[in-house]
Amino acid sequence: MMNFTPKQSPLILGIESSCDETAAAVIRGRELLSDEIASSAATQAKFGGVVPEIASRAHAEAVDEVVARALRNAGVKKEELDAVAVTYGAGLLGALLVGLSFAKGFSYGLGIPLIGVDHIRGHLAAAYLEDASLEPPFLTLLASGGHTAILYTERADAFRVLGGTLDDAVGEAFDKVARVLSLPYPGGPHVEALAREGRAVVPMPKMLKSRGGYDFSYSGLKTAVINYVHTKEQKGEAWSRADVAASFQSAALDILVQKTVEGARETGAKMVTAGGGVVANGYLRERLAAVCKETGLRLVLPAKKHCTDNAAMIAAEGLVQYRLGRFSPLTINAEASIPLVRG
Repeated sequence: MMNFTPKQSPLILGIESSCDETAAAVIRGRELLSDEIASSAATQAKFGGVVPEIASRAHAEAVDEVVARALRNAGVKKEELDAVAVTYGAGLLGALLVGLSFAKGFSYGLGIPLIGVDHIRGHLAAAYLEDASLEPPFLTLLASGGHTAILYTERADAFRVLGGTLDDAVGEAFDKVARVLSLPYPGGPHVEALAREGRAVVPMPKMLKSRGGYDFSYSGLKTAVINYVHTKEQKGEAWSRADVAASFQSAALDILVQKTVEGARETGAKMVTAGGGVVANGYLRERLAAVCKETGLRLVLPAKKHCTDNAAMIAAEGLVQYRLGRFSPLTINAEASIPLVRG
């Protein structure tokens, strides 16, 4: 390990390349100095989803400039950095390898620690950027394209999963319903926009729970929407796309709010946070805020731009690991899948 003297408010460069955003950010302690993103989403939309090869090439073309821009806009030189935090998983392997390889070179060349960050832990850490005084314990709703869970963070280095979806993640369900409603990729924002024009009047199944009070199913909800639309079309009956969107959104998100509050009550948590791309949804944010206020819970939500994939959250989790003295060897490899809790 290179010479290293820990600092209370280190300068950390965060790099994120797990999917279709090439992102870099610089933080000093919990102060965000810069936050840059180059996205290939517009190109991916032509194919109705993310094409891994296209994403990897876009990262390779953008990463150097995005990092340079993040440093420039933060007003710091690379020689001033104290550590480099980078997503090593979960995500698309080729995309991850671009950011990870770049970060390794940066770390080695500057002689500073490398911090491999679990993408999901990054989503959990995004709330730290919103409230510099935030400390565990707190309950977190994780709602993204790949994961949906309710977690209790006991300490900075320990959390447990209370429950989650048994099949599709909520973000995945949004994307699939968007396709049924002939909405473009990415589906979440388009479903939300359409839902604002409708009413939640279409009957939707209750979210199924099997293993416990915090488990639910999105596969059944998605299938119900598909069957409703196909039946209406086959019979030649009129139906409202906006009403379907509003009904689906309500069924998909209300259960998350309900179970989050129940989890806080069970664990005794007084603080609630949230993370993941679906947390950018305005309906979810409004419902969480209203219910937390009603029940006397303090709510800390990341800014919408820090709910979707970004490097600021990776730097924030990097700070957590930095303070715990957990650094990564240059031999660290990318991982396409990482369990929420390692055995």
